[in-house]
Amino acid sequence: MKVHHTGGARFVWGIVLTMAVAGIPASVHAEDGTASAARVRPLNILLIVADDLREHGGAFAEDAVSTPNIDRLAAHGVRFSRAYAQYPVCNPSRTSLLVGQRCEQTAVVDNREFFRDRLPDAITFPELLRRNGWTTRSFGKVMHAGNTVEALRPAWLDEGRSWDHAEILPAMSPHRRGEFRNLTGGVLPWCEVGILDGDDGEQPDARTATAAVAAIEDLRKDSRPWLIAVGFHRPHDPFHAPRRYFDRYPSEAITPYRDPVHASPLPPLAITGSRKEFAAFSDDDRRALLQAYCAGVSFMDAQVGRLLDALDRNSLWPTTLVVFLGDHGYHLGERDWWNKATLFERSCRAPLIIASPDGRHGARCEALVEFVDLFPTITECGGVRLPGGLAGKSICPLLADPSLPHKDAAFSMVVRNPSRFGQTVRTDRWRLIAWSDGALELYDHQTDPEETLNLAGDPAAAEVVKRLRRRLDDLPPWPP
Repeated sequence: MKVHHTGGARFVWGIVLTMAVAGIPASVHAEDGTASAARVRPLNILLIVADDLREHGGAFAEDAVSTPNIDRLAAHGVRFSRAYAQYPVCNPSRTSLLVGQRCEQTAVVDNREFFRDRLPDAITFPELLRRNGWTTRSFGKVMHAGNTVEALRPAWLDEGRSWDHAEILPAMSPHRRGEFRNLTGGVLPWCEVGILDGDDGEQPDARTATAAVAAIEDLRKDSRPWLIAVGFHRPHDPFHAPRRYFDRYPSEAITPYRDPVHASPLPPLAITGSRKEFAAFSDDDRRALLQAYCAGVSFMDAQVGRLLDALDRNSLWPTTLVVFLGDHGYHLGERDWWNKATLFERSCRAPLIIASPDGRHGARCEALVEFVDLFPTITECGGVRLPGGLAGKSICPLLADPSLPHKDAAFSMVVRNPSRFGQTVRTDRWRLIAWSDGALELYDHQTDPEETLNLAGDPAAAEVVKRLRRRLDDLPPWPP
């Protein structure tokens, strides 16, 4: 996911959006003297969510995987290098970003609870746009209504509230053909590598892309603006992808990641679950899983390319805001963990790219941003008045000038059981993790980007710990 830095026009957001909502023709001149296209209609919005897609670093070096279409999207917009999910698990993260509240506020902290059961009156940003005239359609896993190996929960699609139309498309039968290997001997059914025979079109993500492209074609000349949300399952487990994507990553060229020998021991709540199974991995197992993850990323990237082709074909870039993100991060061997659900950088941080017609192109933003910021960002870009009670802050100004300051901290949480939980604050330099059993972790990102040396007990860091604990104390209370 390489990004090239180029210049771009600075956009006066407030004036144009206000005029657009009022129906007043608007034209704004950029700093280079060119005029942006007059816009009297709010932007279309294409939202793309990739499941379990992590940012680069550690085991997943920037040159480790080929993503030409994500790179292509980044060339149209701003890549946010330090974007953080509020919870490193699918349903809580998606609920938080869709309703614009922290998980301490939503109290949705697992994959078993539909947010409407707890928050029946909550307004999602798709619902708000729909109320304000947008046609809204959802394809694939946007809400956590089901994975490729789960039964579909139709109510969780939120059709009729958030979406005019919503669907998750299953694989076509027969799609399970190829070579399969469970890396835990079947103990963890999801931990399976699948090198699939057959073409892309049999797989759910390809079918999702086909449906989304058809929706773009259908709505391209509609007088109303539209929001099309596309949720891709890959690179989420089970680690299946068509064979040709595996062929891009020869196993002999893959070097498994290893933590340094001096890594600090972990507090009891830092990682819970399948550590025994992962500790038994051989280097061949590690190479196989990393190869499969990269293959899934490249397969997903190919589907992103089909969406971008539809924007090209229909000349929609000047009228469409594109938002691409992973719903949270993922470990690929860091701390000998091959999953999510930790409060480390690799689990909480995820890709975010936003391409605005009038923002910078091909730029990188190093500001700390949170996924809870997406609700106010997308609605502001659409010119819709924000409701009260949102926890995030719009990053629209950063699309025009990525060097602007935004936030001095980002926050995430994870719950192990009703009485055991952890919260973390990430600043420009530090990450502090505080666990409900009293354990603390402090990592210095200036010297330790992989968070392997816990400084929480170092007297020299006492003031840092004290200051960051106060930031955690300012969060909404948990349990609520």
